[in-house]
Amino acid sequence: MRMIVIAGAPGPAAASLPLTAEERLVLMRKEQSPVTYRYASVEELVFELKGRTRVAEAAFQLHTGGAGFAVFANSRCNERYWTRTRDGGFRLRADAAPAEAVNDIFINGRLYAFECATAIVIIFYKAVLEMVGVRIFNRRFAGLFVRDWQHDRDLRLKTFRGLREAYLGDVLYFRNPDVNPAESEWQGENAVVLGDDRYFGHGIGFSSAETIIRALNNHRKPGAARSAYLTDEVLSIDYIHLYRMMKEDGGSLRPARGFMRPIFAAVGGRQYMALVRWAPHGGSVAAAQSGEPTVSG
Repeated sequence: MRMIVIAGAPGPAAASLPLTAEERLVLMRKEQSPVTYRYASVEELVFELKGRTRVAEAAFQLHTGGAGFAVFANSRCNERYWTRTRDGGFRLRADAAPAEAVNDIFINGRLYAFECATAIVIIFYKAVLEMVGVRIFNRRFAGLFVRDWQHDRDLRLKTFRGLREAYLGDVLYFRNPDVNPAESEWQGENAVVLGDDRYFGHGIGFSSAETIIRALNNHRKPGAARSAYLTDEVLSIDYIHLYRMMKEDGGSLRPARGFMRPIFAAVGGRQYMALVRWAPHGGSVAAAQSGEPTVSG
């Protein structure tokens, strides 16, 4: 029995929808879940699946854009679009368009540095922008302030517990309970789920869960006995709210574009990563974009 319910009836088969391979995998996992997922329409369901891909795409773009990692005291931004506040946050300038300012973080990333919670909110904003388009984004997100988990009320997020129900584009948290007090920025890592035990964490990059835990363990206090671990906390965009907001404003889902995706390989006990161009239709690799693979762990 399918656990996807659309307007009170069983949802359509995954093969009948215009989905990429990864989106189809998310749908199939939801169909097999003990949790019942309810949608008002097929369009609402497809919007969520496409939105999850947009979050993953935004994570890849943030990485390739070159934005740095920094604690709040050392954060930086492009002052053409943002004003840095005393507490290390970024406030949108009155003369800057929200969509243009968010895109600048991904285009001129080397002008920016922030910590991992801020990075997640920025990734979410970019994904929303790609889903709803410039007109709606500029209207709904006119007073952006970016710092830690602070976000606009139209970026509605959901939190719950249960790793079995975490899917592509969700965010998980790795906790480091015995962090070195002198390195408090390593108390944990927020990471975007990319599937197949792959995550993106700002400051760590593309990694497996084991690699993230190992990185956190390198920053524990002397004599620490407890390892870092993956918690069961899951954070997600409220896609149904976002879809209804978009429809209220007369919008429609924007078509997907190709993006850079990491491909991983293990050679001699070490993990390597190369970035390739990922096509939006069918999930196939179009052409390799990077030269030598980079070590990721």
